[in-house]
Amino acid sequence: MENIELTPEMAARNAELEKHYKEVLRLLGEDTSREGLLKTPVRITKAMQFMTNGYSLDPKAILLSAVFHEDQKEMIIVKDIELYSMCEHHLLPFFGKAHVAYIPDGRITGLSKIARVVDAFARRLQVQERMTMQIRDCIQDALNPLGVAVVIEAKHMCMMMRGVQKQNSTTTTSAFTGEFEKQATRSEFVKLISAKLA
Repeated sequence: MENIELTPEMAARNAELEKHYKEVLRLLGEDTSREGLLKTPVRITKAMQFMTNGYSLDPKAILLSAVFHEDQKEMIIVKDIELYSMCEHHLLPFFGKAHVAYIPDGRITGLSKIARVVDAFARRLQVQERMTMQIRDCIQDALNPLGVAVVIEAKHMCMMMRGVQKQNSTTTTSAFTGEFEKQATRSEFVKLISAKLA
């Protein structure tokens, strides 16, 4: 964010965010003039802009930027894609990994584009359930494959550091289309993402 030249609109928005974050700190009982907090509103603003930069990305365009015609109808899996997101209910992080597969119908996309799509949806205020479906639907819409499968496993700080304070709980969500709605295909996918092949 430091190297981006700010437009007047961006600068005005940043100033407004910084003002509000400073007021939040004050309302929490902090002395906003003490050394450790002087630049905290600026830092929070930059951090939040980075953690929500998915709003400025078009996930479908990411996929379509690298489409190749291939006579391929076998399952393609990109697994263990690290993700970091923000719970929209408490503005606390959740983090984990996504496993994404699709069965092409004559068109494939660059493998890195799958990971970029995950990031584009994760870098927003989110709930894991919706994000899982958004990734599935984006790939289905952009590539029109024979099927898409998405599984996300994540730990939620809103459950770990507040509320029920369960440190070892993991939330798993899944979404499927097409061929992955068939038990045999889904079972193959689950077996492959569970295996340690290397």
